[in-house]
Amino acid sequence: MKTGICPKCSSHEVFSGAGVALKKGPFGSNSIPIGLTSIAALDNLVCAECGYVESYVSEPEKLTEISRKWDKIEPEDFEKKDD
Repeated sequence: MKTGICPKCSSHEVFSGAGVALKKGPFGSNSIPIGLTSIAALDNLVCAECGYVESYVSEPEKLTEISRKWDKIEPEDFEKKDD
């Protein structure tokens, strides 16, 4: 989607919410919790044709914090759950 093309329907009607105000904070709905005291704001990309949405963490430094605090999913762990 970052290329402006929807991976689901190939539409070029892709829009970015990167400029949306109030993405984070106590009332921000465009964020995810990292831990008890930290959140990461998200940038959303939306296809106006099919409605597909992708979200990306808007602050690269938060990725390190997420990798320290969240559980990592290993490919083999996911495959075991499908059995």
